Amino acid sequence: MNRLITGGCLWLAVQGMALAGAVNFENVRLWAAPDHTRVVFDTSAAVTPKKVFVLQNPDRLVIDVPAAQAASVLTSTKAAGLVTGVRAARNDQNTLRIVLELKQTAEPRTFTLKPNEKYGHRLVVDLYGARTTAGVSKKKVVKKSVAEKPAALRDLVIAIDAGHGGEDPGARGSRGTKEKTVVLAIARQLAELVRKEPGMRPVLIREGDYYIGLRQRINKARKHNADLFISIHADAFRDKRAHGSSVFVLSRRGASSEMGRWLANQENAADLAGGVSLDDKDDLLAEVLLDLSQSATIEASHEVAANMLGGLKRLGKTHKSTVQRAGFVVLKSPDIPSILVETAFISNPQEESKLRDKRHQKKLAKAMLTGIRDYFGNNPPPGTRMVARKYKVKRGDTLSEIAAVHRVSLASLRGYNSLKSDRLRVGETLRIPPTRGS
Repeated sequence: MNRLITGGCLWLAVQGMALAGAVNFENVRLWAAPDHTRVVFDTSAAVTPKKVFVLQNPDRLVIDVPAAQAASVLTSTKAAGLVTGVRAARNDQNTLRIVLELKQTAEPRTFTLKPNEKYGHRLVVDLYGARTTAGVSKKKVVKKSVAEKPAALRDLVIAIDAGHGGEDPGARGSRGTKEKTVVLAIARQLAELVRKEPGMRPVLIREGDYYIGLRQRINKARKHNADLFISIHADAFRDKRAHGSSVFVLSRRGASSEMGRWLANQENAADLAGGVSLDDKDDLLAEVLLDLSQSATIEASHEVAANMLGGLKRLGKTHKSTVQRAGFVVLKSPDIPSILVETAFISNPQEESKLRDKRHQKKLAKAMLTGIRDYFGNNPPPGTRMVARKYKVKRGDTLSEIAAVHRVSLASLRGYNSLKSDRLRVGETLRIPPTRGS
């Protein structure tokens, strides 16, 4: 008779000797994200589940793993997200049955991960709510036939992506500082600054300690119609003396490989590249259109990155004096200018201390905001409230009078033009920031 161990924990009571050569389930971790719950099992070797199926009344997910056993150390699993408890038992002489107790019906995705420098073999289970599959809503879009009104001016959307998260801590400093923790703190600081900017709206790609797939990060930015995607990271190197910030954009090689992926994937046929649908274009025309879209996006990304690097240089010496190029996946959106900021070297003890300091985190966020403001002040997207009004300074003008006439604050006018003082030059052109509700 099977012996079932319950109580929200995972362990297997093995009577007699353990199975010879059995794979051992050594640990389990749960991570709750807004759209799914991730369950990660550490195993002593690679595993292949024999069966994975869902049961109802009550809702639960069952995983049968052949030639496996669970270690008694797995006794501290806590509920998270869709998972309310985990238990295990011997299903037959050679099979371990793992049961995830669920709050509601869920759709699972299971896969294995090979060992890396942080973890050994892992079995991963991603659980999505019944209304979503792999984060894609099943809700039907109902198109209403109504008379179209002129589109109101919209806010500029800045997608802010804190790297890593959850199961993936990123790089670590000598004091144990985790990259995922400090970059999320910086991302939150930047989001708060962007939120206060007239005409701008932030979207945090990751809002808590959970992992989001790299392409899911791009998809979330595109879902929000982002005008800019910023991925925030902290660098690491074996030489602890390495220091300074760096800013990356997509390399041409990375762009070429992504084009091939887009053109080969049927799901992309109905998507947009630079606002042009590819579904009714022949292969050659689709390739030309996508190449034009990518070229324009990379050019815009480089200009944003240059402005961002300029802001970071004001905080100290940067690791590289020019914008760098790489094939990072998160930079591969063909229609959203995308940059990756390595804020500092977490492997450098001095920079690790700075990354832990909330005041320095805010300084980094302010430097990034300056880069955003400088770029979009000169390149406001059509239809946004960032379409800059301009004023040419005349003799006798003062900055405070110009601010009053245009109904903006002196501080916003000064900041919007990156002015270090209120002194003006006759003939100088000032950019007037958008106002709330304009």
